[in-house]
Amino acid sequence: MMLVAFDFGISNTDIAIFQDNKTSFHSIPSEHTSISPKLIKTVLDIHSLSLSEISLIGVTGGKSSDLPENIDLIPIIKINEVDAIGFGAKVLYDIAEEPTLVISAGTGTACVMVQGNNFNHLGGIAVGGGMLEGLGSLLFKNAQGQEINEFATQGSRDKLDLLIGDVVNKIGALSPEITAVNFGKAKIASADSMENTSAALCNMVGEVIGTIAYLNALLIGSSRACFLGRTSYLSEVTKGIDERLQLAGISGQYNDHREYGNVIGVIEQLKNHG
Repeated sequence: MMLVAFDFGISNTDIAIFQDNKTSFHSIPSEHTSISPKLIKTVLDIHSLSLSEISLIGVTGGKSSDLPENIDLIPIIKINEVDAIGFGAKVLYDIAEEPTLVISAGTGTACVMVQGNNFNHLGGIAVGGGMLEGLGSLLFKNAQGQEINEFATQGSRDKLDLLIGDVVNKIGALSPEITAVNFGKAKIASADSMENTSAALCNMVGEVIGTIAYLNALLIGSSRACFLGRTSYLSEVTKGIDERLQLAGISGQYNDHREYGNVIGVIEQLKNHG
């Protein structure tokens, strides 16, 4: 039996193939075309997969719910994206009955509460890898997140950010190294280096994600934030996330294969189908 799952994301289309009790993963850049049976067949052809070998196809993300009920008599199972996130996180992070915050950090960012097999979408924000790459393109003509992150490792965000230690002596127990104003020094350092700008940019994206994460974790009583999505692989972004989580005593968790969390969740649904 072969099960195939698709997650049609804004930036990437991820594919999981489950066969002989093993799961393999693939990813291609998303095409800005409508999601159709033809597109699915094209992706399958790219990976030398024959429809005749497939028992079930599962889809999530994008407008995949517009797909027909089957392709060449093979059923297409449509999975709500929140359910895909939830089931994927349960597999990756061994989540049981305790309320747990899951953050899907991709092109944008979504927050989901996972408790048993109940998944509640807590909301999302438009800040994520897409914003990082969009601003990178505007600021220095580079829209590659990994490259921006690499430049950031060579820079210093304190050349552009105002830190608490720059503006006050003390605010409670907050470290003087905590950001007071993102890009607060930029008006007097507008010609600063690409490395420093990248560092401040990655940190800002991370801080926003980390703030929304710890607020939602506190809201549902979760002591951890479990991450899915490729943006959580950017080291300088995750530094910003973790600095914010630590303010509230929340543990950020980043397990392997988290970039494929959604298709892992779809595969889990296919295993239990029927």
